[in-house]
Amino acid sequence: MSPRASSRTLAFLTAALLSGGCTKESSTSEEGQEADARTLQKLRAEADRVKQGGAVATRPRPAQREPEESKLAGLAAGMGDSGPRKLRLPERNDTVHVDTVAMKVTGLEASHSVKGSGKAGLGLTTEDLFLRVELITQNVGGMPAPLSLEGAKLTDAKGQTYPLARDAQAVAGTKPLPSTWAPAQRTEVALLFEVPPDAVQDDGLVLVVQGSGGDVRIPLR
Repeated sequence: MSPRASSRTLAFLTAALLSGGCTKESSTSEEGQEADARTLQKLRAEADRVKQGGAVATRPRPAQREPEESKLAGLAAGMGDSGPRKLRLPERNDTVHVDTVAMKVTGLEASHSVKGSGKAGLGLTTEDLFLRVELITQNVGGMPAPLSLEGAKLTDAKGQTYPLARDAQAVAGTKPLPSTWAPAQRTEVALLFEVPPDAVQDDGLVLVVQGSGGDVRIPLR
């Protein structure tokens, strides 16, 4: 702390001491006098600490977090969130092949909350959106097809990337993602991502799945 800042701090604390002293002298309530005494004791201790070179203590401001926490609490309680909202499928919803696994988007849903189906009532809430991407997949090759969807991600028109929301996947109780498709195996898959609202409003949102030959892009918006 600079000498100038220290002197300003000490001046403030001295003024507070004088003010507290006047209050104590003018108070006629025993309870008020005891409160003033405790306040004066704290101010004197703070003044002594600053004189010895200590930094000025700052009061935390939890109120700055209240709006965010209140908003999340409201969303978790269902206020402002009417549940999963179905989104339109891409105009050109072509079947895409990742190696020999054919994939087609069958559903898109967005919601602020993901709730579990168990008795524990677990759930997750976000100010952004949980985007659920539903796919129908089938191995159209004659051999088993190893393919991991754990690295699936979304990219938006701005180039931002959103990885798989593994915690949301677990809470929602989605089926375990397969790692190998047997010949002719047909499987429904649900992938969850956490994205800002504008990502689902703007065109250019793409699901990216990595195959043996590189990334395969599946348009969503």
